[in-house]
Formats: sequence, C-alpha cells, structure tokens
Amino acid sequence: MQKKVVFRGVGTAILTPMKEDGSINYPVFGELLDSQVKGGADAVVVAGTTGEGSTLTNAEHIELVEYAVKKIHGRIPVIAGAGSNNTAHAVYLSKGCERVGADALLHVTPYYNKASQQGLYLHFKACAEATGLPVILYNVPSRTGVNIFPATYKRLSEIENIVGCKEASGNFSQMAKIAALCKDEMAIYSGNDDQITSALALGAQGVISVLSNILPRETHEICQAYFDGDSERSDSLQLQYLELIEALFLDVNPIPVKQAMRAMGYEVGSCRLPLCDMDATNAEKLYEILKRYGLLGSEVCAGSVTVHRAQNVAHVRRSNI
Repeated sequence: MQKKVVFRGVGTAILTPMKEDGSINYPVFGELLDSQVKGGADAVVVAGTTGEGSTLTNAEHIELVEYAVKKIHGRIPVIAGAGSNNTAHAVYLSKGCERVGADALLHVTPYYNKASQQGLYLHFKACAEATGLPVILYNVPSRTGVNIFPATYKRLSEIENIVGCKEASGNFSQMAKIAALCKDEMAIYSGNDDQITSALALGAQGVISVLSNILPRETHEICQAYFDGDSERSDSLQLQYLELIEALFLDVNPIPVKQAMRAMGYEVGSCRLPLCDMDATNAEKLYEILKRYGLLGSEVCAGSVTVHRAQNVAHVRRSNI
C-alpha cells in the first residue's frame, strides 16, 4: 500500500527572522507564515537549514515550531526540522516537535560524524521510532560530508513512518535509483531549486525550496504545471527563474535569501554567527539580479540601507528577464 504523501508541490524552507539582538522576531515570522499560505505554498519547513535550526537552542527550536503550528492552524502542513548529529538530541527534538503539533519531521543526515551506511540506518530508525509522525529524510552531502546510498534508502523505506526524502545531492543517477528501488514507499522532493523539473520528471512529488521564501506562488506553479501535464510551461518557469535561484546561492544558504528579503523590505534581520552578511561584491550582484526580476526599487546598496520595495513583488513579468 502506498504511503501517505505529506505534501505535493512546494514546501518552503522558511527562514527564521531575527531582531537586532539576535532573538527571534515572532511578529515578522507570523507575517512570513501568513504570506506563504496566501502565496500558494503547499507546506512550510520550520527550523531547517534555511531556518538556522543548527543555531537555535532547544527551547527556541520547539517554541518556533509551536508558534508556526498555531499560526498556520492546519491550513498547510508544518514540517519541523529535527535533525542532529547526536541521535539522542534528534530524538529529543522529534518528541518535542510532535508534542507541540508538528505534522511531520525533517531529519538531516548526521553531520561531522561521517557515519557509515549502517550508522545512518540505525540513526534514522531511532528517530522514526521515537514518534508517530511521518519522517522525511534530508540528504545534503555538500553540507554534512555523508551521502545516503540508494540501498540504504531502500532499507529505510521499509520503516512505516519514513515516508519521503529531500534529495539535495544533485546526483540524478542516484535519484533515479532511489525512485526505482523505493517506488511508492519513498516520496522524493528536490532539495535544489535549480533542479525542480528534472526531479519531477523522475517522479518527485515537489521541492523543499529556498526560492519560495521570495516567490511562493511562482515556485508552486513550476510544480503544478508539471502535475497538470504542461511540462513545457513547467520547464519554461524553471528556466525563467534560474538566474534568481543562482543569486540566492552566491553565498552559503540562508545568507543570500535573508539579505534579499531585507532588501525587499522584510525585517528578517541577519543570520546568527558563524554565518554573516555577504561581502559587498556579492551583495551588489544579488541586488542587481533582484532588480532585474522586478523585486526591488531603485535604491539599493550593499550596506543594506533603506530600500524601496517593489509595488508588486509577487508578480515577475517575463519582460524583466
């Protein structure tokens, strides 16, 4: 029997806005959550990589998820990042996120430890067995130094509540192998915004996205067009936003997306150390591309002074590109 899919389309890996003192800015976070729902996002991922989950305290982590659950109020699924390189810590976060009402969990591969494939299996098995929530695995070797092999995915797919994976390896041969081995037991989500349509062609259910922090409806449409049988439109939209996607990765995520949203008028603050703002050269490149897509007014500088927000941020005309 096919496992239940947590969401289909775009799940926004939502950023965590900070105040000047580094504390979480909950009023702005609430605004971002509402804008995602209204903008057509199919799910939100809270306290993941883009949400700076690795620099949140345990209390902040659980409180952030709880706030999102209450704010979203069932309108779309809230997927809680609960990963750690310490299995006991990941289990603790998983139980806490379940307690405050998360709909599903996202578990990244343990970083730094460089676990074996058996170690990965045992880690994810322990996390899955700690709660009754659906679990989405998150494979991002460029950040963690370890890759989940297709054969390990197959073993993990046999665990009842491990239902999906965010594949950010960029390896389409691996993604195809996962799809072939796991079939309906593992819903695949692209972990890379520049590879959405390619992943969909291999049977992916959508994307867990950074781009959709800025353009939720457009990112949703890339997926929806494909689901509706219009692969040509899906491909066209993917290519249309490719330069913007690349700009959002001029530095380590979530540095560029936070800087972009500040420039667009959102009071999301800076990242917590050890992440810091982009250098002036890359910042100017980012702002120039945002302007090209009609997302900024004319007054922009690398020092992040006051910026005129575009009148229609959500709509990007093809003529701007």
